[in-house]
Amino acid sequence: MTVQKTTALLALVAAAALAVAGCGGSSDSSGSATAASGSTSSGSGSTKLALVAYSTPQAAYDKIIPAFGATAAGKGTSFSESFGASGDQSRAVLAGQPADVVAFSLAPDVSKLVKAGLVDASWNQDAYKGVVTDSVVALVVRKGNPKGIKDWADLVKPGVQVITPNPFTSGSAKWNIMAAYGAQIQAGKSPAAALAYLKTLFTKHVAVQDKSGRDALNTFAGGKGDVLISYENEAIGAQQKGIKVDYVIPKNTILIENPIAVVSKTSHPAQAKAFVQYTRSPTAQRIFGKLGYRPIVPAIAKEFSFPTPPGLFTIAKFGGWSTVNKQFFDPATGSVAKVEQAAGVSTGG
Repeated sequence: MTVQKTTALLALVAAAALAVAGCGGSSDSSGSATAASGSTSSGSGSTKLALVAYSTPQAAYDKIIPAFGATAAGKGTSFSESFGASGDQSRAVLAGQPADVVAFSLAPDVSKLVKAGLVDASWNQDAYKGVVTDSVVALVVRKGNPKGIKDWADLVKPGVQVITPNPFTSGSAKWNIMAAYGAQIQAGKSPAAALAYLKTLFTKHVAVQDKSGRDALNTFAGGKGDVLISYENEAIGAQQKGIKVDYVIPKNTILIENPIAVVSKTSHPAQAKAFVQYTRSPTAQRIFGKLGYRPIVPAIAKEFSFPTPPGLFTIAKFGGWSTVNKQFFDPATGSVAKVEQAAGVSTGG
């Protein structure tokens, strides 16, 4: 199934890239956070929670946090917010970045905190399996789709330049790669042929690999590349901000599942748990939905008309993230690490 949407309104304000060293600071202010990376504060109250999140959902949390503050459970609670590449954010929390709630791109970035004793092992045992939003990997193209991009095969045609983040810093990049690889398997190719596709894509067509999905969007919005591999919600968000893009959802693509969890060493466990619970409320899920995320609450999901690609698959197709990370993304032995090394890209994270 192919979907294209267009909108033209205003110009994008480019966001600064996150530096891990800059994750620790925050400033006291009222209202919602405005920076796209680093740390900021929002709201005012007697309890302050630190939200550490991946780069893309800031616009959603800018709306969800005030809505939570208007509830009985959220009354008197304010937030510091830090947004950046999911892998970097996870490592920052491991290194001591204050956090009460973490919201990452993919489950392994939470699993690292579980191993370190920073998140309870039961974090994903709720009705939503720890997930707060869904999305799918999409192909973002220039307005009017001048290169005629329809599916994954078009990305490796002569003259096509692709933008996608570095999988050794960005969670969204891992989703992108597994979508591209899985699409080849779905089409009947062997694992070796699917890896050969990735090698061709990354050594001959990928022009820039930024640290995060948001940085990659900014690079594309700045005029670099013909195709951006990204979340569907990033494409919709770009359109809402007036970026002149279309997007294509390939017939075969992966379901993105974004996790959220309470940090076990939080000084405010009741408020942190209440906030995580609120992110699954109808109000919060509608906010996510209006910003292009696929709600994970079935009743709210029915209010939106997100298309279901006929060849949609999940990471479970390849044994889950634990297996995938070892097989594909181990910096020393992973098959994708070897592809990236052949492309001259750092795999050190």
